[in-house]
Amino acid sequence: MTQLKIAIQGVPGSFHHQVALRNFGEDIEILDFDTFPSVAKSVANGEADFGIMAIENSIAGAIFPNYDLIDRYELSIRDEYYLPIGHQFMALPGQTIEDITEVRSHPMALLQCKAFFTQHPHIKLKEDTDTASVARDIAEGKLKGVAAIASSIAAGIYGMEIIAPDIQTIKNNFTRFIILQKEALKPSTSVNKASTKVTIQNQKGGLAKLLTLIADNEIDLSKIQSIPVIEKPWEYAFFIDLVFEDYTVYKNTIEEIQRNFGDVKIIGEYISRK
Repeated sequence: MTQLKIAIQGVPGSFHHQVALRNFGEDIEILDFDTFPSVAKSVANGEADFGIMAIENSIAGAIFPNYDLIDRYELSIRDEYYLPIGHQFMALPGQTIEDITEVRSHPMALLQCKAFFTQHPHIKLKEDTDTASVARDIAEGKLKGVAAIASSIAAGIYGMEIIAPDIQTIKNNFTRFIILQKEALKPSTSVNKASTKVTIQNQKGGLAKLLTLIADNEIDLSKIQSIPVIEKPWEYAFFIDLVFEDYTVYKNTIEEIQRNFGDVKIIGEYISRK
């Protein structure tokens, strides 16, 4: 049986890797890339069967460029996954916090652990591209005095020792990941969430009227994100996530939006995991 090829940003041990394993199991081939555009491109050209992409964090908010990538590469959202984020402070075995003079990690991880490092001002913070790749590089380079912030899985993979566990400032910290595929999904009445892109015609009060329509139809707007329409200065499109109980009501609402407000692109219809 052919293994599924799953594209992720980062290396084995990253949070994207965890989501891939939890969604597709251990028997998969991981295609790891340095950037999100490379992940999107690999799914679009058929190199990967599916892609995993972080889209928002409960503390830091939306990852704006990834909305554009989904749209630009004509990808569909197959599912979503909410991963609790635990940041582990790790280094080569046998060291203590006093031995550490520098910590490296993704800037978002450093930001989410700011309170911890105010208690240890002797440690210099250095931004890097990925959490797990820092752990790998420290292990391969046998770098003493240098720590990483990464996942417990990364510590196990690269033989690092967790000096301080769960150092994130806010413990209830989640990242929402989406599972992407190339093909458009077939409509299913069993779903209760949709990700859409709405391009509103340039009319006074258009957005307010659109939001009122959605609310009047008892559909929950769980996320709205604006992006500029490049070819039309000062006009915007909106990525909108809708949660609903009745699929027919949702479809009728989409048709009403198309009639009265502008173009609607369905990016994905799936089951809400929140």
